[in-house]
Amino acid sequence: MTSRSALTNASPVPDGAADRQVRVLAVRLDSDGDVLVTGPAIRALAATYGQVDLLVSGAGTQAAALLPGVTETLRFDAPWSGTHPPRVSPEAVLDLVAGLIARRYDLAVIFTSFHQSPLPMALLARLAGVRQVVATSEDYPGSLLDVRHHRPPGLHEVEACLDLAARAGAQLPPEDDGLLAVHDALPPVPAWPAPRGAGDTGGRDGDTVVLHPGASVPARAPRPEDSRAFAERLAHDGWDVLVTGTAMERELTSYVAGGHAVDLGGRTSLAELAAVLRTAACVVVGNTGPAHLAAAVGTPVVSLFAPVVPLERWSPYGVPLFVLGDQGAACRDTRARTCPVFGHPCLASVTPDQVSDAVARLARPPAGAAAGGRRPAVGRWF
Repeated sequence: MTSRSALTNASPVPDGAADRQVRVLAVRLDSDGDVLVTGPAIRALAATYGQVDLLVSGAGTQAAALLPGVTETLRFDAPWSGTHPPRVSPEAVLDLVAGLIARRYDLAVIFTSFHQSPLPMALLARLAGVRQVVATSEDYPGSLLDVRHHRPPGLHEVEACLDLAARAGAQLPPEDDGLLAVHDALPPVPAWPAPRGAGDTGGRDGDTVVLHPGASVPARAPRPEDSRAFAERLAHDGWDVLVTGTAMERELTSYVAGGHAVDLGGRTSLAELAAVLRTAACVVVGNTGPAHLAAAVGTPVVSLFAPVVPLERWSPYGVPLFVLGDQGAACRDTRARTCPVFGHPCLASVTPDQVSDAVARLARPPAGAAAGGRRPAVGRWF
């Protein structure tokens, strides 16, 4: 994590705002995982300025509801962002601008990934009369930005967001560790049945491993047959394996679970999934939102990481981590949504034995398993 001394290049608060509470609009218009990694920066803004509203797309609303430091969540489905952006709607744009005008924001901080432009949102913030607009931009912003931040090389996405917040004058308090986090008040863990043919073994805290086989970007998910083999091997190792996924992934989760794991596909909200992940000994997951959700609840992660985006920017942050997958594969840094290489070799090369060994390194053994091994106090393995 970036040291606090590296986050001191701050801009002043908006003129005339020093003697009153500054009303801040934070913007993150992509998916739940992206919203989660912005969480520490939002806490920094809240700690510094008091009130932070968060503008997200429909794909980020569940994560926004879990973040500490958010006063109010606003929704706008931007035509320039997301995997399936809507057509431009003048009515929706004008409604957003009118809502922002009514809230009279002093400061807008627009968070984007390195390949996204903040300028369309900056223009709307200007039209809404926001007094100061801060964003990271490689493109010339004209008069749209008061602070044009350049992302330092080598930063994780969490650190890049914190660096941008620092340019907006915001700092985390000394007691905040800067890691991902969600509200403590998560819903109860949903009950689940034992796998078919198994005894009453499900539901013991610490004896479960969560396997999340899907991803919003297909290139970042393992092949279904490989995920099924991982689930079968982990069940053979003595773990109660929970297979999670969205309602649209029920066919996938049912296939992966088979008769040796519990299929929770479509049975959990994001908050309920957070509760499930928090009780697990370990999570096996690709580069997708639940990987960051696992980090936010402090659960170790076996990351099945396809290198279509950089590992150093998007790995699960701040938890014990074991990365599997060929990081030098031909798809490296292509940002491809579907695998550009026949056979998906970056993840197809991962074996059930490797997943079993990685879980054993990160998690204590399940009850009744052979003695030996314990969860390491520190850990990041590649």
